[in-house]
Amino acid sequence: MASNAAVPFWRAAGMTYITYSNICANLVRNCLKEPYKTEAISRERVHFAVSKWTDGKPETPTIRTDTPNV
Repeated sequence: MASNAAVPFWRAAGMTYITYSNICANLVRNCLKEPYKTEAISRERVHFAVSKWTDGKPETPTIRTDTPNV
């Protein structure tokens, strides 16, 4: 049986690596001084398009802008 000693602490805490890295990135952004903090927070936004597919063809995409939830 494998030992739990080699398990990363983020996995032992029940998180995925993406969740762990998002939390760390958010902490670093919040520790920055101005004007670097404002610039870093503005880059945090995520832009993507969502298209529904009907009969094998995409409909007009909807542009969305979200901020990751951490």
